[in-house]
Amino acid sequence: MRIPPFLTQRLAISCMWIITALTLGVLIFVVAYILYHGLPLLTWTFLSEAPRSMGREGGVLPMIVGTLWCTALAVLVAAPVGVATAIYLTEYTREGRLTNIIRFGADCLAGIPSIIFGLFGFVFFVITLGMGFSILAGSLTLAIMVLPTIIRTAEEAIRRVPQSYRDVSYGLGSTRWQMVTRVVLRSALPGICTGIVLSVGRCVSETAAVMLTAGAALGFPRSALESSRTLALHFYILSREGISMPLAFATASVLILAILIINLSAYWLMRRFVTKVV
Repeated sequence: MRIPPFLTQRLAISCMWIITALTLGVLIFVVAYILYHGLPLLTWTFLSEAPRSMGREGGVLPMIVGTLWCTALAVLVAAPVGVATAIYLTEYTREGRLTNIIRFGADCLAGIPSIIFGLFGFVFFVITLGMGFSILAGSLTLAIMVLPTIIRTAEEAIRRVPQSYRDVSYGLGSTRWQMVTRVVLRSALPGICTGIVLSVGRCVSETAAVMLTAGAALGFPRSALESSRTLALHFYILSREGISMPLAFATASVLILAILIINLSAYWLMRRFVTKVV
């Protein structure tokens, strides 16, 4: 018996709505559960003090600073390299064996577990280069880890820029570099920023890679050459060792709110930029 097309369409739409609702429901439940247990403990004292008694008391200020250090340095290293690679792949070379090798390498790096990046960073940056457990070693490891995401998202964003934009720019006498910097990148900036924001979120929430490179010191980091514990690692240690589950929930709440603020701020900035360009 053949099912009528309109009924098939309704069934497909209903299934997609159900799956979407289930996905959103799970997400909302997890976030609400963590915030329900963690928000009551988010006080100014908790956010402005250093941990005491191995994390059983005190706050998370050194972890917030360490997370900002690691994330900022990682993005400052990965973003220019990733965007430059994407520009080279789309604007300065033809499709061939070299571009296929670069894309294949980026795809392979994107699929490697973070613990492998942590092991590489520990052997290369911590031991071989003599950086020791430090924010710098952790940041460089995170930069390598998020580099494929930035390359692929930036490349796709640049490819979506219409070819007519390039032709008009050339027709007005622009050089290739002027065309790329003043036309292509401005049009592709929202997509590029999306990849960078995704990379920031992954850096903030990463645990395994920074555990083997940045270390787990509880002290306040005074430079990038000192060890520091990030928020995600602090939450992992508190929950795994059963040191303080209430403070673990509070730390997780700080992570969730930080990622939410980062995403909303980036979205607002992109909207403002796109409106200004248009």
